[in-house]
Amino acid sequence: MSVDLIDELEAGELSIEFEGEEPQVVLEWAFKTFGSKIALSTSFQADSVALIDMAYEIEPNVRVFSVDTGRLPAETHELAERLRERYPLMNLEIISPNADEVGAMVTKHGPNLFQKQVDLRLLCCNVRKVRPLTKHLHGLDAWVTGLRRDQWASRTNIRKVEIDHDHGAIIKLNPLAEWTEEEVWDYIRERDVPYHSLYDRGFTSIGCAPCTRAIAPGEASRAGRWWWESNAPKECGIHCSVESGGLEHELHALIGDRSE
Repeated sequence: MSVDLIDELEAGELSIEFEGEEPQVVLEWAFKTFGSKIALSTSFQADSVALIDMAYEIEPNVRVFSVDTGRLPAETHELAERLRERYPLMNLEIISPNADEVGAMVTKHGPNLFQKQVDLRLLCCNVRKVRPLTKHLHGLDAWVTGLRRDQWASRTNIRKVEIDHDHGAIIKLNPLAEWTEEEVWDYIRERDVPYHSLYDRGFTSIGCAPCTRAIAPGEASRAGRWWWESNAPKECGIHCSVESGGLEHELHALIGDRSE
């Protein structure tokens, strides 16, 4: 099957077909369908390390990539090395943001611009995360994420097979969509999968070091992300478009019409 033949209707039909199936069934179909043109995205959180373990059993040479924003906690890099040791045939690629764009942003707004206002936080996320990921996805026909419906309100309607119109209409696969957090951790413990050490310190959603904290009892799992913001999306823009005129204005000021 060619990726060009998968339209919205077929993606919907596939999602219905895979509903109720284990994540491995989706991964097996995906690797068979897309071959070397599919990769698994990881932020080294629990969901994606579980997927790495599943994928490695099916395809040991699985392509895996992650965006190093330049502000990740040391524990994230430590986990990346542990995963390399556990899955030696895995192709783990670390991609980085454009240094000139980061430099221009920091020069104009300072290194901790994300704490000043929501638009500047979204700008930082866009330059450090969204743009390098978008560039990387240009070379793929499909990508795999660890998104689950129970993670946050903006993710409740995700399907296992989607057309990703934000990234060139490639296929986006969410094999864990109907899993719960408890199921993910059951899998990790049963398989002794390496996981991020910050979870043992009360973190439940892990991103850049300055933008992530442990949560208090009773708080939502993503409450530790950008906790100083009020009435703002708990998203960076990778998995859903965040509309903001201020963001678009600042991006244009930094990069103009230059394309990557």
